Amino acid sequence: MTIREVKTRKDLKTFIFLPEKIHAGHATWVPPIYMDEWSYFRAEKNDHFSYCDTIMLLAFREKKPVGRIMGIINHRYNELRNQKTARFGYLETGEDEELVRKLLRSVEEWAREKGMTRLIGPYGFSDQDPEGFLIEGFEERATIVTYHNYPWMPEMLEKMGYKKDVDYYVYKLEVPTEIPEFFHRIRDRVVRRGNFELVEFKKRREIKKWIKPFLHLMNEVYTESNIYGYSPLKEKEMEELARRYYSILDARFIKGVLKDGQVVAFIVGIPDMSIGIQKARGRLFPFGFIKILRSAKKTKQLDLLLGGIKKEYRRMGLDALMGVSVLMSAREAGFKFMDTHHELEENTMVRATMERMGGKVYKKFRVYQKVILLRPS
Repeated sequence: MTIREVKTRKDLKTFIFLPEKIHAGHATWVPPIYMDEWSYFRAEKNDHFSYCDTIMLLAFREKKPVGRIMGIINHRYNELRNQKTARFGYLETGEDEELVRKLLRSVEEWAREKGMTRLIGPYGFSDQDPEGFLIEGFEERATIVTYHNYPWMPEMLEKMGYKKDVDYYVYKLEVPTEIPEFFHRIRDRVVRRGNFELVEFKKRREIKKWIKPFLHLMNEVYTESNIYGYSPLKEKEMEELARRYYSILDARFIKGVLKDGQVVAFIVGIPDMSIGIQKARGRLFPFGFIKILRSAKKTKQLDLLLGGIKKEYRRMGLDALMGVSVLMSAREAGFKFMDTHHELEENTMVRATMERMGGKVYKKFRVYQKVILLRPS
């Protein structure tokens, strides 16, 4: 077995497409959109590289690629929190404990040489990237921007001394055929008492001018709340994030709340398109984008992606205001279920809202951590 760093375009291509070989026949795995991957893993296309140290490794056995891993040191995050933490991500192998161990050891040694004392993962540059290995819900199909590993992977990490750092819960909510009257009363009372304005959209072009204000609010809320793994985005990174997701946004499932003309809350959902991405094998051309669009039109599941409420307006019912609006839009569109995406286990306020709306936990993800003490000089 040999392990080497990704240096050439050929190596990068191998790194990007290796998971589809490892997950061949894995019915619930969903490939990424490969056009996005080519941008994500290249420094000239992804501004995160400008303030992060990175290493991408490929493992070969008899010249055949059999595994990959990425190491990341987010200096902006570490400086903000006075940490010496590195991250591993995008770990993909077959069921081979020796291979997993060697890839992880390689990143551990790289991080140690960089002066880091702790390694967490799987995690990307920020919490907008896939985070945490799946530990429950293996029978469920993956959604976009999530890991969908085999059950043996977390077990192998634990054998190697990795322990739980944080867990994420994913709820599934049934979309009611009729919105209960008390939800309507909550919505009306919140608007009336707080003088809030709910902003809704019908066409994608209507949301263009709101994307930056929403992302600025996300920056403020996530930084102020010390959201796990999050570091503030600069303008260029916001623009990259907006470009990455704009084409798949559906205006009907984006909601904002204004107070005196300023954005104080938002939520973003998209129709689940995982079946279409599977059929397209992650490729948009020549006809993959058609399969993905058809899937988005036929799906019965809405996936929530992002949301936030300005600190001084929390516990005032804005979560219920937006939640009711999303449920109504989902019902009108014929959706049956909603996937809440990742909610931190410790985020009891949001989790309580999901449970009040009838949500049930149907997936769990775990980010692991391990102390990697510096070697004596």
